[in-house]
Amino acid sequence: MASAQEAVLNTSVGTPADSTNEKQQESNTSSDKEIDLEGVNEKALVRKLDRRLLPPLTLLYLLSFLDRSNVGNARIEGLVTDLHITGNQYLTGLTLYFIGYVLFEVPCNIVLKIWSPRLWFPTLTVIWGVVATLMGVTQNRAGFFAVRFFLGVAESGLFPGIVFYLAMWYKRNERQFRVALFFSAASLAGAFGGILAWGIAHMRGVGGYGGWRWIFILEGLLTIVIAAGAYFFIYNYPDTASFLSDSERAAVQHRLKEDSDATEDEAFNWHNVRKAFTDIKVYLYALGFHTMSLPLYTLSLFLPSIIRGLGYTAAQAQLMTIPPYAIAFVATITSAVLSEKYHFRAPIILGSTSFAIIGYILLLTDHRPGVSYLGTIFAATGIYPSVALVLAWPANNVSGQTKRAIANALQISIGNLGAVLGTQLYRTETAPRYYLGHGFALGYLVANLVVVSTLWYVLKRENTRKEAIDHGIDPGTPFSGDDDPRWKFHV
Repeated sequence: MASAQEAVLNTSVGTPADSTNEKQQESNTSSDKEIDLEGVNEKALVRKLDRRLLPPLTLLYLLSFLDRSNVGNARIEGLVTDLHITGNQYLTGLTLYFIGYVLFEVPCNIVLKIWSPRLWFPTLTVIWGVVATLMGVTQNRAGFFAVRFFLGVAESGLFPGIVFYLAMWYKRNERQFRVALFFSAASLAGAFGGILAWGIAHMRGVGGYGGWRWIFILEGLLTIVIAAGAYFFIYNYPDTASFLSDSERAAVQHRLKEDSDATEDEAFNWHNVRKAFTDIKVYLYALGFHTMSLPLYTLSLFLPSIIRGLGYTAAQAQLMTIPPYAIAFVATITSAVLSEKYHFRAPIILGSTSFAIIGYILLLTDHRPGVSYLGTIFAATGIYPSVALVLAWPANNVSGQTKRAIANALQISIGNLGAVLGTQLYRTETAPRYYLGHGFALGYLVANLVVVSTLWYVLKRENTRKEAIDHGIDPGTPFSGDDDPRWKFHV
């Protein structure tokens, strides 16, 4: 299907006669679409998309976060002791995960642009499910290192791929809530993982395996089973979706054509890749996530150890990880709803990040177990909403399919470098107070306030500049992506 921009371009460069004919064809096409769209309720259509698209994507991301963070639950159940690795070697294994993740993020999104979501997402999930299961049978330090690295490689394509994928279905002002909704699965995975780890740990001794091994084996097998079914529940793009009628498919295409570039048949080319790498705003989106990834992943990976260090048993610590994640889940959904309703992101991010800052101040300054535990709740409740909103920003603001795919992947790649650093900060010698790790997390959150404020200013300045020249543009001028004066950034 030709894009609206292509139609305009063809009209502007043709002969007068050709131009008249093509305008008449556009008029006829528009009339046909109005007939096709009769009887399609837009709100009902969006709800239908939500029911079909979001549950399987959210489930896959929940499994992804569960399989990457359950190592924190396994640690307090004897992983380090049984594998005869030191605390610092354990941290190296965590770091290797993020190195694999960062290295393969951009290549994976390029594969998605060339291949298809219906094959790519479930295949990735099967692969990391197998790798996660192998963690349960590894016998030494080398095996632990290898599994963590390849788990990062396998999981690297899911999140940025889904963000790009949703942009091909939803209008710009609808994407924020959907990205935040499926990212909320990260906090849900933390709560779910705590319950599972508590229950599975009671299997210690079954088959001669420690409880920590069964955590990896059973959760990995669960991932494989669900991934096999995902081949039947993940769809490609609106023009081929079997669950839509012809009129609904036309309605989706019409909505997107009026709103963004999602209906364009954009071939992959390196020029559009370079556009992503040379846009300063792309790097600000990336730094926005970079300053959140360190506190996000250190909290998810070390929360069981932090709570146990407050004086609780391993079983108690597993269960006490549930409330911080459950409250964070509610906060993430609430912030997404508010952001969608009032059409702004930066103020909510700044408020949420400030809430997390209070949590780390409590962890650093008050040694009473109850107050420190309250600090973990504040930290989680502030971190997860901010991350969800930051990650959805480029999906709304970057135009050009290839540029957006690269921008999403670049954001996660640069962002996860913060996680690489963070995994080395919660060292054994700093337990149980972890001043070094908490201090870095606090500093990164303050840096996030600076980055988000800067990005807010840059986007508002760009919109003001575009407003000044928007009215002087010939309607027949081809659309030029997010550089075009007609493209306004969401702040």
